[in-house]
Amino acid sequence: MGFVSFMGRVLFSSVFILSAWQGFNELDDPGRGQTGKLWAPKLAVLQTFLNSKLGEGSLDIDLLHIIVGTIALKALGGLLFVFGNTMGAYLLMFYLLLVIPLFDDFYNYQYGSPEFWEHLESFLQVCCLDATLPNMLYDGFLQCVD
Repeated sequence: MGFVSFMGRVLFSSVFILSAWQGFNELDDPGRGQTGKLWAPKLAVLQTFLNSKLGEGSLDIDLLHIIVGTIALKALGGLLFVFGNTMGAYLLMFYLLLVIPLFDDFYNYQYGSPEFWEHLESFLQVCCLDATLPNMLYDGFLQCVD
C-alpha cells in the first residue's frame, strides 16, 4: 500500500512540477513566454482594482516577481509533497487559492454565455482539486499511524 500511495503522490505532484519546469524554461523569453501572456492581463485588472482601493501609485506589481513566485510555489510544493511532507501540500493549496480567483474569472462574463460556463467549470474543477489535498494529507497520516 505504501508504494501505491507514493505513486499517487508522484502523479499528483508531477503536474505542478512539470508546470513549474515549463515556466522556468520560459523565463528567458523577452515577453515572458506563455506564462507571461496568461498573467499580464490578469495582473493589469488586479493592479487597476488595487489602485482604485488603495490610491494611485501605491502598489506596483511586477510581472516577473509574480511568475517567479508561482514557479517557486509549484516546484517546492510539488517536491515536498512527493516525499510526504505536509508543508508541500500547504504550499500547493496556497498556490491554488492564489490562482483560482485570478484565472477562473467566470464572474466577469454574462450568465449563460459559453465563456461563463467554460470558466465556471474550470473554477469548480480547481476547487475540487484544492479540496482533495487535505483528504490526501489525512489519508497519509492515517497510513503512518497504522
